[in-house]
Amino acid sequence: MTSGYILIVAILVLGGVIATVGDRIGTRVGKARLSLFNLRPRKTAVLVTIVTGGIISASTLAILFAVSDQLRTGVFELGKIQKNLSRAREDLAKTRVQKNQVEQELTQARAEQVSAQQRLDRINLFLKAAIAKQATTEAQLNRTQTQLGRVETERARTEAQLDQTQSQLSRAEAEKDRIEDAKDRTEAELNRTQTQLSTVSQQATGLRSEIDRLDNERQNLIKETKDLEVQQANLEKAVQTLQRYYQYYQAQYETLRQGNVALFRGQVLSAGVVRIVSPTGAQQAVDQLLREANRNAIKLTRPGAGQVSEQIIQITRPEVEQLVDQIEDGRDYVIRILSAGNYVLGEKSVQVVASATFNQVAFLSGDVIAAASVDPSTLTEADIQKRIELLLAATEFRARGAGVLTEGVQIAANGPSVTAILSFAEQLKQYRQPLDLKVVTTGVIYTAGPLKVELLAIQNGQVVLSTSRDIPQPNRPQPNSSPSPQPNNATPNPNNPNNSVTQEDANFEFQHSDPYPGKAPNSKPSDSSPSPFVSPDDL
Repeated sequence: MTSGYILIVAILVLGGVIATVGDRIGTRVGKARLSLFNLRPRKTAVLVTIVTGGIISASTLAILFAVSDQLRTGVFELGKIQKNLSRAREDLAKTRVQKNQVEQELTQARAEQVSAQQRLDRINLFLKAAIAKQATTEAQLNRTQTQLGRVETERARTEAQLDQTQSQLSRAEAEKDRIEDAKDRTEAELNRTQTQLSTVSQQATGLRSEIDRLDNERQNLIKETKDLEVQQANLEKAVQTLQRYYQYYQAQYETLRQGNVALFRGQVLSAGVVRIVSPTGAQQAVDQLLREANRNAIKLTRPGAGQVSEQIIQITRPEVEQLVDQIEDGRDYVIRILSAGNYVLGEKSVQVVASATFNQVAFLSGDVIAAASVDPSTLTEADIQKRIELLLAATEFRARGAGVLTEGVQIAANGPSVTAILSFAEQLKQYRQPLDLKVVTTGVIYTAGPLKVELLAIQNGQVVLSTSRDIPQPNRPQPNSSPSPQPNNATPNPNNPNNSVTQEDANFEFQHSDPYPGKAPNSKPSDSSPSPFVSPDDL
């Protein structure tokens, strides 16, 4: 800025000096009456003045061009600069177009990233469902092993009866012809089953193709993210851990087969549906269930011991406190006290665990839980009974999958369930056409149970038989077949909560489910704040 001021001052001073000198020269030329180029003196003075002005202008431009590069560039290179400016503007426009294209590609890439993340979330859900299904399978395996022990006992009793059966062999020869007829009917049923099996195999082939396609898609998604590979490795470690647990429990099962087991792992010692309506009610409800579990544990491990007030169950104080905190929100919970292991007769202590689950609706009234088809004309009455038993087993299995905690199925009937099933099978035998058997709920089924259902036989969309209500039957001819032997009466399961007693307290509402039918519920719980049922190590 200072150099500019100096330049302006210098130009003004130089212009003034040159103008003064020019004026003096013009004046002297006029006075001397000099003549240039044969001009008159006056015109010669004018010419000198014009030359002097030109010198002023030339010197001014020379100084400006010599001092200012920008002025020199602007005067002599203005056209070139304008061309460069035009090219720069065109390049800027192209750059802006490329920028918009890049932004569009970036937006598309972000959308693809969101889509890939959604697919990744779905894969995570599938993996979690697979882990949950594996845990359910492990629990089912434990129950199957328990049933295996009962089957082993039944097999020993059957072997003892085998010798008696040998003496009846001669009389069985007379029934050989009847058995042959039954064999022919069985072969016909087998052929029909094989046809169904081929159809199921075709469906399985289609499902395998679909599974292969899903596996390919899963592999592609695994390649898109490295996080899934880490999760897969963690899952493999978890599977190995579960396999070690399985081997451990298998070895434990083999050991238990040699002893007199009184309590099995996971066996229910006490259970109930609880809704807390007061802050002190949670502790009282838990204490009542623990006292009941203690009495039942004594009854099972020390049969015939009479009234024993000793505490044999053990549970940690943090677990009791966690259970109390969980059920204090005022909602309905199904609380179960379970045996934490297998215990033989005479055990001095029994470790237990507590489980609390929301008592929510599992099935609505009229829901079909299980269904099957049967052709009474090709089956004996015993075969029909077996079909019904399998249908009820499928019903219990699906109910467990839906979260129902009680064991066993209650048949809605006017009399005992066994009598209702036998009567239902006898009436089915009268029909000569295929029927659809359905197991339908008679009311709303909650998590706490009980699982109360009715058996329906449907023909052409019409209900023709039911275990809970009388349906008019048309006259039908009796089939020419001898009556099949009646099955033995089923032994009641001691773990099935059949009794339900409602106990209302000022602090909580307790709907008690007794796992041992016939025992009266406990009276109102005492007001004791700390739970007495804790492990001695935690006191």
